[in-house]
Amino acid sequence: MKFGFDIDDTLLNLREHAFRVYNVKLNRQVGIEVFQALKTIPIHDAFGLSAEEGKELWNLHRDEIYYSAPPFDQAVEVLQELDRQGHEIYYVTARTAVHCARTKDALVIAGFPVHEERFYCGMADAEKVHILRKLDLDYYFDDKPAVLETLSELDMRVYAKDNPYNTHLDLPRIVNWSELLEIANNSWQGLSDDSMTIE
Repeated sequence: MKFGFDIDDTLLNLREHAFRVYNVKLNRQVGIEVFQALKTIPIHDAFGLSAEEGKELWNLHRDEIYYSAPPFDQAVEVLQELDRQGHEIYYVTARTAVHCARTKDALVIAGFPVHEERFYCGMADAEKVHILRKLDLDYYFDDKPAVLETLSELDMRVYAKDNPYNTHLDLPRIVNWSELLEIANNSWQGLSDDSMTIE
């Protein structure tokens, strides 16, 4: 089967990592519960910053945050197992083109199974749907409502990576990546059962 994944806040715990970096850079001690209560993707409100100040802070520390953000628990291990089982793993990220090569390298260093021809980077959020249509995936996982809301017409199973800002979406969701192996195995078993059905 073919599995597609967004990267930031889907496979990598980017926002929480950015929150921790901001605490250090601003010499603050804002509690994690403040972060967890945020219902927006931007996190500047947690520090009492304006949108403009938040953008400036993000731009100043973006590289550090991008390339040191840790994977979510079990993300690497589960994708390695899917790859070992022979499934195709695709990455589709809206990180800008200047970050594509380093992002791919960082995924490899983190242990994710990356194949050159299955790494897609540099598109806008609104353009993801066109790439996903061409890839003809069986499953796709993303966190961002602006992306997920464009995918309803595609013939694939779409999951939201559970985050406070996407709880309003009426979609199946992944909370911990360990859940994916059961989903994949059940789907694979269903395909096997269908292939053995005698008409």
